[in-house]
Amino acid sequence: MQEKTNGTPNRIVLDAMGGDFGPAETVKGAVQAINLHNVEIALVGDQKEVELELSKYDIRGSRISVVASEGKIGDHEHPITALRQKRDSSILVATKILKSGQADALVSVGSTGASMASAVMVLGLMEGLDRPCLGGPFLGLCPRTVLVDMGSNVDCRPSLLVSFGALGSAFSKYFLGIPEPRVGLLSVGSEEAKGNRSVQESFQLFQESHLNFVGNVEGMDFFTDRADVIVCDGFVGNILLKFTEGLGSAIGPYMYKQLGQYLPENDVAKIIEDLWQTTNLPRTMGGPLFGVNGAVILGHGSSTAEGICGAVGTAVQYVELGLMENMRAELERLHNPTELKV
Repeated sequence: MQEKTNGTPNRIVLDAMGGDFGPAETVKGAVQAINLHNVEIALVGDQKEVELELSKYDIRGSRISVVASEGKIGDHEHPITALRQKRDSSILVATKILKSGQADALVSVGSTGASMASAVMVLGLMEGLDRPCLGGPFLGLCPRTVLVDMGSNVDCRPSLLVSFGALGSAFSKYFLGIPEPRVGLLSVGSEEAKGNRSVQESFQLFQESHLNFVGNVEGMDFFTDRADVIVCDGFVGNILLKFTEGLGSAIGPYMYKQLGQYLPENDVAKIIEDLWQTTNLPRTMGGPLFGVNGAVILGHGSSTAEGICGAVGTAVQYVELGLMENMRAELERLHNPTELKV
């Protein structure tokens, strides 16, 4: 990852109260990130709690500040209702800081629904979109294959799926360095006529778009290198995501029992860890929220300090690569193709 050539720190605002272990792990992760990246970090949360955690570290001269907020929004709360009732919650205050231009990127491992809703309400959506989406690599066996949508939209019109394909293509091109990303539409068969009505209608729109569309792909094509970006609605995408997480968790104990009969315990543990990594990506990077007018990085709720630090690193890369501007340009090209012809 390349830092800013002029030495100016990237300004990151972090929801310190978010996640299963905030603020203890979020603060610890911020301290790690300060030592690893050229960043300034504003920790948003309950001032007493955050400052108590900060007092455990030697941060003299470091670029960490605290911004006071009141309360947090939990996964059990309805995002829109909670945002209206908790106007000074950590995620809402953090998003407003990003909107004001006082930060370059926002990092949150709190409620995904609240983080998304706050981003849409405060930052707004890119032109041509009416919903944001979640996407990125999700399998260790194919770490350069992007899945979009991962669960933010359970029902999608065909035109929205094509827009998601454009966002995924921009991410693949600029974040993963794939020059001409191949875009596939997830279906129950590779033939054009396969799939439900939404998939069949989407197929036609993908064909008419400027995207490097390779047709329908199937579940096994995550491992065949047939496409760099695989598009589906969030209902299917989230099932895929949770299935792979469950598969990794289920295989571990089974393999431990079987291999334990023949190998030393330490060797078995190493094999199981490697196996888990093939069915899951490490929870140490976070992923951008596609389609909002701001650099918003969302991490897993169970993230520890390592995951928080990794998400900050992803935020730095997002800013350095100008990913938001590239995604916006890809959508513009999709929705206004005649205006961009030379």
